[in-house]
Amino acid sequence: MNALGARVLSGTTHFAVRSPLADMVWLCLFEGAAEKRFPMERRGLDWVLEVSGELSGTCYGYRAAGEWAPERGAWFDPAKLLVDPYALELDRRFLQDPKLTIFGDDTADIVPRAIVPKAMQPVSLKPPRFAHGGLIYELNVRGFTMLHPEVPAHLRGTIAALAHPAVLAHFKKLSVTAVELMPIVAWIDERHLPPLGLVNAWGYNPVAMMALDPGLCPGGVAELRNTVAALHAEGIGVILDLVLNHSGESDMQGGVLSLRGLDDAAYSRAADGQLINDTGCGNTLDFANPAVRKLALETLRHFVAQCGVDGFRFDLAPVLARAPGFDPAAPFFEEVAIDPLLADRIFIAEPWDTGPGGYQLGRFPPNWLEWNDRFRDDVRRFWRGDGKLGDLASRLAGSTDIFGHPPPGQPCRSINFLAAHDGFTLADVVSYEQRHNEANGENNRDGHAENLSWNNGVEGASDVDDVIARRAEDLRALLRTLFASTGTIMLTAGDEFGRTQKGNNNAYCQDNPLSWINWAARDLTLEEEVAVLSADRAKEITSYRELAKEIRWLRRDGAPMTIEDWERPGESWIRYEVLEGDNCRAFIIDRSRRSVVCDNSSDE
Repeated sequence: MNALGARVLSGTTHFAVRSPLADMVWLCLFEGAAEKRFPMERRGLDWVLEVSGELSGTCYGYRAAGEWAPERGAWFDPAKLLVDPYALELDRRFLQDPKLTIFGDDTADIVPRAIVPKAMQPVSLKPPRFAHGGLIYELNVRGFTMLHPEVPAHLRGTIAALAHPAVLAHFKKLSVTAVELMPIVAWIDERHLPPLGLVNAWGYNPVAMMALDPGLCPGGVAELRNTVAALHAEGIGVILDLVLNHSGESDMQGGVLSLRGLDDAAYSRAADGQLINDTGCGNTLDFANPAVRKLALETLRHFVAQCGVDGFRFDLAPVLARAPGFDPAAPFFEEVAIDPLLADRIFIAEPWDTGPGGYQLGRFPPNWLEWNDRFRDDVRRFWRGDGKLGDLASRLAGSTDIFGHPPPGQPCRSINFLAAHDGFTLADVVSYEQRHNEANGENNRDGHAENLSWNNGVEGASDVDDVIARRAEDLRALLRTLFASTGTIMLTAGDEFGRTQKGNNNAYCQDNPLSWINWAARDLTLEEEVAVLSADRAKEITSYRELAKEIRWLRRDGAPMTIEDWERPGESWIRYEVLEGDNCRAFIIDRSRRSVVCDNSSDE
């Protein structure tokens, strides 16, 4: 395969794009609104062109001609300006428009143009800034800083804002091991959102896999690179949440923006020609296709080599291993493992998708971490009052029933979390029994109906002292359970101080104060308690990242738990002891008192 994308080399600029079935491909160079087209030369499955001069900063795109037969996967329409799948920066954000779907309608005025990148020296790579067992802090770049009073207005909502001293101080206060950035590459709104006056605020609908979103990252690759360096200087790692499972070109009614107009074979299709939709987003990228894996690997390599990121979290990660069923030994896993740039990075799977056999928790490679939704669900059930003590114990002890016992010296692979971007905030878990997504324009039908949540007697906001007190106790019990657990832990931004989304459990389309973090409404007492929990955990991080050599579960009378004790209905008290040499970490868990108490004494 040729080196794809746009590259400046020794006084010339090289362009290469994959389009195996096109009859002709043109390079389109832009100077303002003026467009010049240059026919490209076929070279194998790709089309290439060398242009004299160093064109760094020039805007470009492609057009491709060929058959128009969408039912057979042929979407060639020279009226469509196509974004380079290997683009690194764009001149504008994507916008939905009917012209994207209509054959013959020119889209040069609405589709982003890629920008020829400047040649940059790779960063000096060091081992990932990450400690297994530590705290991953998940955040939405825009929503995290839009209302931050100390961040200057011109930086709010951008990646650069994460390097502001006030933001870094908050990360340090929480002893954050790594920040996990929700998608930062350019995405397009789902078709149903613009008529509702809504936009996609989360970014899980990308078009070009490595092109930074111009709104989040107006300074392009350099801005991300500098922000990563600033976080590294504070000992904080950076994990990018990547969406490699589908494209924002959507289903058969979607637009022609990039891959669809160049190489539709990138998408998985059933025997009858229909798009396979294992993502719930209209299409699925085909990781059995070497060209798709190449694009994915080059995406990872770019963000490591040019920006120094420490790892990646993969949305709907079973797609990476579908051929068409999930294969734990899929080629993509092997290719990542042997790549010299990627082999030591941190890899995190969201181990489910919406396709057949899509739930694959515990089946990813042994050096991958996995989001453990069983931890979330079993811990919520326990504190709600209808969960089993034995299930809670399994989650606290590293979920060996799911992941098995790792080899000696290897970390526990579970990422334990109580809430994430998708679903209720943690404060809403103890304040709402039902979702309240009316603002999303889908008659409250979107989002999960069952949240394993409870409201303590009043649905939503309350000024009843007893209700407020019970919710505070529940929040503290949940958080202390998380921080006492074996494995790496994850906290979503704002949950450390009681952030609410007023019961909206699917705020992907709420780019407004409903989903933005309200720094003026922080529960500072809770925040301080979380900071102490995290600092204490950070001091003993080895004990939390690996499965303990000895765990004891004791009854109130100090005797070891028996099978009968574990199976006794309603059992809600236990002493949890982790012994490592002469050291012992002990916690008393008491559901009747809504409490988790660290207690290293020998007494109850």
